[in-house]
Amino acid sequence: MLNRIWTLIIKEFLAVWRDKKSRIVLIIPPIVQLFIFAFAATLDVKNVPIGILNRDNGKQGFELVQRFHGSPVFNKIVYLQSVEETTPFIDNMRGVMVISLDEQFSRNLEAQQPAQVQLILDGRKSNTAQIVAGYASSIIQTFNNDFTAINQIPQQNTVLSTRNWFNPNLLYYWYNIPSLSGILTMLVALLVTALSVARERELGTFDQLLVSPATPFEILLGKTLPAMIIGMCEGSLIIFVGVFIFQIPFTGSVFLLYFSMLIFVLSIIGVGLFISSISKTQQQAVLGSFLFMSPSVLLSGFATPIENMPTWLQPITYLIPLRYYLIVAKGIFLKDMPADIVISNIWPAAVIALFTLTAASWLFKRRLQ
Repeated sequence: MLNRIWTLIIKEFLAVWRDKKSRIVLIIPPIVQLFIFAFAATLDVKNVPIGILNRDNGKQGFELVQRFHGSPVFNKIVYLQSVEETTPFIDNMRGVMVISLDEQFSRNLEAQQPAQVQLILDGRKSNTAQIVAGYASSIIQTFNNDFTAINQIPQQNTVLSTRNWFNPNLLYYWYNIPSLSGILTMLVALLVTALSVARERELGTFDQLLVSPATPFEILLGKTLPAMIIGMCEGSLIIFVGVFIFQIPFTGSVFLLYFSMLIFVLSIIGVGLFISSISKTQQQAVLGSFLFMSPSVLLSGFATPIENMPTWLQPITYLIPLRYYLIVAKGIFLKDMPADIVISNIWPAAVIALFTLTAASWLFKRRLQ
């Protein structure tokens, strides 16, 4: 039996490598997605054009404006000459924010009176506007602290001190790359499994497989193990890139990470076998895989927090294996998640793996009969 299973595994690897469609699907999309997610798909806000309406001729107003010049976030600053220029500046999307200083700004500061700074934001870019407003508020708060310290003015307000744990500089790829080890692993494992039986049917070799000495269980293992190995290799590649190229700190246990990845891959393979069993062509298998992948990524909490989703939609996320792996991957990478917490987060994925593999095995054997 072991010899037959080993032969089927070698056959599956050769079939994947020799088939041009399989090579393209397995190599190009992961590489493209890695670069897109790592460099382009980021929530970091940089090189943002803004407008400044400085109606104050005092020293303090000039100093505050210069601090915005020194920030790497704002690459282009347009000076507006009047209040009337504010509306077309925002309407025509020349910038996402206008900073307005009134005529009394410096005078009020020197008199130790409240000095107002108005931020006018483009609400059409809601996420960018919120982030830019946070940057601007930080610059203004730093300016206020420095002014009160230099002039020995007692502060009456509470001073906010911010410290970011696990990602001190809030580098977005520290969050992205560990998540990609799950997303791209899911993509590869799902496609390899989904294409396996469909390719046999399309090439006309499925009937030869049925009359071979291999039992349905052995055929199933021969289809499952190569997908598992290829998926784990894909995940290892992403982890290698994250640690050694992007210099993301790896603080946790390698064993726990690969244990969690193995359970996650098995849950995905069950889905892939199900898709492969009902698909007659490779095109149908690819379409079925992406039909499963898109909702999985959206509902996993990768793009948006699950807490922000509608209440009726949140229970559905418990059926998504990627949800559990993302928690574990980021936890092991950035904060050395202990074993008990890893187990408490990954056991639902093990239950999903048991269910999907059982259901896929039943359907696969039924289709063989």
